[in-house]
Amino acid sequence: MGSRGIGSDIVFDTLEKLSSSIFINREVLRPDYIPDYLPHRQEEIRRLTEVLAPALRGERPSNIFIYGLTGTGKTAVVKYVLRKLQEYSRSKGLGSLYYAYVNCRQEDTTYRILTDLVLALGGRVPFTGLSTAEVFSRFKSVLERSGNLLIAVLDEVDFLVKKRGDELLYRLTRVNSELKRGKVSLVGITNDVRFMETLDPRVRSSLGEIEMVFSPYNADQLRDILAERASLAFKPSALSDGVIDYCASVAAREHGDARRALDLLRVSGEIAEREGKEVVTVEDVRRARDEIERDMVVDVVKTLPYHGKLVLLVIALAGGSFESTGDLYMKYRELARGLGAEPVTQRRVSDILSELDMLGIVTAKVINRGRYGKTRKVVLNVEPKALIKVFSNDPRISWVFKNSRDR
Repeated sequence: MGSRGIGSDIVFDTLEKLSSSIFINREVLRPDYIPDYLPHRQEEIRRLTEVLAPALRGERPSNIFIYGLTGTGKTAVVKYVLRKLQEYSRSKGLGSLYYAYVNCRQEDTTYRILTDLVLALGGRVPFTGLSTAEVFSRFKSVLERSGNLLIAVLDEVDFLVKKRGDELLYRLTRVNSELKRGKVSLVGITNDVRFMETLDPRVRSSLGEIEMVFSPYNADQLRDILAERASLAFKPSALSDGVIDYCASVAAREHGDARRALDLLRVSGEIAEREGKEVVTVEDVRRARDEIERDMVVDVVKTLPYHGKLVLLVIALAGGSFESTGDLYMKYRELARGLGAEPVTQRRVSDILSELDMLGIVTAKVINRGRYGKTRKVVLNVEPKALIKVFSNDPRISWVFKNSRDR
């Protein structure tokens, strides 16, 4: 009885402390929150609305492909425009606007993507048990019976192609010629500006009928975005001077990533909240930055193949950068052999760098060296110390650090 009472007191005391003196609504700082106003993306909203507007008349809009680095508002703008088009359609009695949003990183099989498209049209598909050809056939049947136009948004579509090839994209870009009544329009979103080069020319010409590029936000624009969200997320006077400016400047240095800036602001608030503070300080932001970076590094590194880890470790041990991939490869090969592993080819290391670049862990920028050809300058986007700390706990790699200390 007594022990239960003590346990209850701990829970109640903790909950009392956690009743926020800082937040009004922290959810507005989440990456999946779509606000009613998107600062500095009015031109992109206008253009996308113009492209998709024929859907309100039952006409198929052109396929559109959207490029831009992580956190430049691509997904937010697409979801915002589609939500507003749906609201407008209903208010004017124009009928239902059907669209499906699919994140291809999460729904990473052809079967699951097609299932989501069928569900968006009101059809049904079992979670497993059918061939993808049968699911595609059902998708066409539902579309044909309904006579509806479906706008299919494929976010992070590069993950689909990398894992499954471009067969689904090819079939979706050709499906309209097989239908008499229903129609499909595609919106592709990617962080990879070179993605189109990987596609079959037939897919490329059909998919990229219209292209949009979202440029990174600068520090002033990020400051406006943060100020807008902070007014909804935090209680008055909960942010000390300099917090928003610091979050904006950090994110601006890291490719103008608004998601990064919003995460920093939210985690800063949560750190202050856990400590019972009423005001978030710049020091809380610095601690949040370390916490986010550590968590990101741990999560990503855990999923990397062994040689991907070795490439990252080589960069970290070099202080965070290499002027050429050739120099990096020589150091990687030396480390791999020292660990008793057979090095992969230089071409494979180049592919690994492209994958790490796509994940945002490194930036691999192509440098033209004139008659010496082209190479890539590789720079870590996280603190080398944070990576080394993670690798020091990996049993297959940690002895490298032990040996270096022994020497």
